[in-house]
Amino acid sequence: MWPILFWSILTIGIIVERSIYLFGASINKDVFLATMQKCILAGDVAKAVKMCSAANAPLARIVQAGLVKVNRPDEEVQAAMDEAALRELPRLSKNTPYLGLLANLAMLSGLLGTVTGLIMAFGSVSGESIDPSQKARVLAAGISEAMNCTAFGLAVAIIALIGFAILNGKTQHLEDDINEASVMVLNLVVTNRQKVNVAAVGQAAA
Repeated sequence: MWPILFWSILTIGIIVERSIYLFGASINKDVFLATMQKCILAGDVAKAVKMCSAANAPLARIVQAGLVKVNRPDEEVQAAMDEAALRELPRLSKNTPYLGLLANLAMLSGLLGTVTGLIMAFGSVSGESIDPSQKARVLAAGISEAMNCTAFGLAVAIIALIGFAILNGKTQHLEDDINEASVMVLNLVVTNRQKVNVAAVGQAAA
């Protein structure tokens, strides 16, 4: 039971930490892209950079990395966004895969506790020192303890798997938003270079 309790603490800790980070890293993609499009079409990339800084989200930081290089060739803009993505994307999926491992550990620990509990229960009643009238009670108590271990392990495993599914889905959603927004912003920059206020961008980057 103690190992399962340890797995449960780790599971809850990871779920809470990842939930705070992932849901805190979310921004409204459609509103963000509409704002970026408006600023870029107006040639006010400096304003777009400042709005990215204020958003403080992985999506905004990746887009900002490309916008501050907007006065450079297209390849450098793409490289800057790719570099930022390589920093941000691993942070989104950090620790979440451990929930699958913890689910298996909790379940296997529960099974191990059940087996060892039954071994001890049957070993107790097989001894000659046990009063025959008490054997049924001792056996029932041992089996009950073994089943409680199984139930605890399964409960922790279920929580871990549910948390993994929700957090993994959220991570995938954020990654899809980042990929879509990166491509859209890059295309906007490439097709509207003549409208970009390079001097203003330089001031914003400084």
